[in-house]
Amino acid sequence: MKVCIFGAGAIGGLMAAKLALKGDAEVTVIARGPHLAAMQAKGLRLLSEGQEISARPRCVASAEEAGPQDYVVVTLKAHSLPGAALQMQPLLGRETAIVSAVNGVPWWYFHGLAGPHGGRIVESVDPGGIVSRLLPPQRAIGCIVYPAAEVIEPGVIEHTYGDRFSLGEPDGSRSPRAQKLSEALIAAGFKAPVRPRIRDELWVKLWGNLAFNPISALTTATLDVLINDDEQRAVARTMMLEGQRIAEALGIRFAIDVDKRIAGAAEVGAHKTSMLQDLERGRPMEVEALLGAVVELADLVGEAAPTCRTVLALVRARARAAGCL
Repeated sequence: MKVCIFGAGAIGGLMAAKLALKGDAEVTVIARGPHLAAMQAKGLRLLSEGQEISARPRCVASAEEAGPQDYVVVTLKAHSLPGAALQMQPLLGRETAIVSAVNGVPWWYFHGLAGPHGGRIVESVDPGGIVSRLLPPQRAIGCIVYPAAEVIEPGVIEHTYGDRFSLGEPDGSRSPRAQKLSEALIAAGFKAPVRPRIRDELWVKLWGNLAFNPISALTTATLDVLINDDEQRAVARTMMLEGQRIAEALGIRFAIDVDKRIAGAAEVGAHKTSMLQDLERGRPMEVEALLGAVVELADLVGEAAPTCRTVLALVRARARAAGCL
């Protein structure tokens, strides 16, 4: 079983290290710069649960070097996909599955759905359908990422919490390819359930991200400050309720209510959201995948979502001003 991690940063590095150490997979990571050089020279070091482990996955700079794979795990930011999809082509054999471990609304969202929206393109993350043409949605396996990790120096990943990667086919089937990947991840020490309704779980994660990420980019507040401030929390809650109405209009079932979701986020503590981290580092922010696509879906189902629209306009302006689009 050949598994390639494309974009082996923090989450990709965590998965690669554990698969290489404990799983039966032949693991290849594609990275670049000092991170790649460090992994090639010294291996991939993982600091997790008070232990340090070192793994030696195959580390290369390009898809051409890696060659065709059984699974390609994509751990890039969503805005990188249109440019990266062409680079990924040498990884794709006839049966290669693409494991979409990407935050936000994915390019494959409407694949495999019955009803009026089946097969629709989400322009915010798949402009002109370029990603779908190069990475056909029928190859996709959804993956919801729960661990938190950080590259603390080239070749070194610090894993702070979480061990679950939920998997699911867009059409809801329990396919042999999803089950095989689940078994490999479980053997490596992760929780990896195969879900029949992966979009439900996707929305529970997106529910917080669509609100907390952009608000934190606007206010520079860490998650604990944002949630404990009455005014910021009220804006976030309103956005989340708007997101819930959009999702339910698309057939999503929420297993928890909005206040329980906010309480769960509060337990994370003094955490900088990914969007705030990107802003501080001058990197492109996930504005479209986390909120732009939600507003696009609001238009699709006829929801007003006024607070989401207002915050989207503000965070887009913030990103432009900071050079982080």
